[in-house]
Amino acid sequence: MQIIRITDLDVPELADYSRLTDVALRRVSEPAGGLYIAESTKVIGRAIGAGHRPRSVLLQEQWLPDVEPLLAAFPDVPVYVGDADVLRTLTGYHLHRGALAAMHRPELPSVESVVSSARRIVVLEDIVDHTNVGAIFRAVAGIGADAVLVTPRCADPLYRRSVRVSMGTVLQVPWTRLPEWREAAPLLKGLGFHLAALALTEDAVSLDDFAAVAPERIALVLGAEGDGLSRTALSVADSTVIIPMLHGVDSLNVAAASAVALYTLRPRP
Repeated sequence: MQIIRITDLDVPELADYSRLTDVALRRVSEPAGGLYIAESTKVIGRAIGAGHRPRSVLLQEQWLPDVEPLLAAFPDVPVYVGDADVLRTLTGYHLHRGALAAMHRPELPSVESVVSSARRIVVLEDIVDHTNVGAIFRAVAGIGADAVLVTPRCADPLYRRSVRVSMGTVLQVPWTRLPEWREAAPLLKGLGFHLAALALTEDAVSLDDFAAVAPERIALVLGAEGDGLSRTALSVADSTVIIPMLHGVDSLNVAAASAVALYTLRPRP
């Protein structure tokens, strides 16, 4: 490995790791710079396994043996090593998950290619909480939906917290961004998807009733906490679906709701 001991935090090569806790900054700077941050040796391994290429790695010395086999195919990738205090000063937080890697961001595929053979997909409309985005990806991977599509204003699935909460599954689940609804709705319907919006509306049907006559291809549309789905999303939906609740509780967290709905709507053999 190309090991570089950190002696100066102001070198340009370390800029990828500065101020990682500044969400507003990173939301803009990471995609603009063509990178994302993979946190932990497990996630770095999954990223490399998905065909993503590391730009550099940042860690404490004790984690070098764990990273070395992951970088066997990348001998020219610099590995920056520093003590805990130095890394905390650089990143803004205590680096306790082993290592960070600045990864080259892959080009997003087309919607058509992502859903070509899919039967169940999830559409995330303007969900800005990175934790919820990551948890939904984990539900998609674990329960077995085929892909995730995110709207233009949805949080970045490759943001560090999303990747971590997803347990790295955002690097395994096929996903891409949709255009605005005026283009996205006819595109998805033209590909044979029934748009099922999960929302609290007066005309919503029970999830169990919908599952009993489930269409062959379903796009489950989920909205942000609080605001829920937009009027436009509801207007283009083919069905509105509700999870029946008890004891005066009107709804679940969006990530929990995604898991319930995906399990109920899983395709039968």
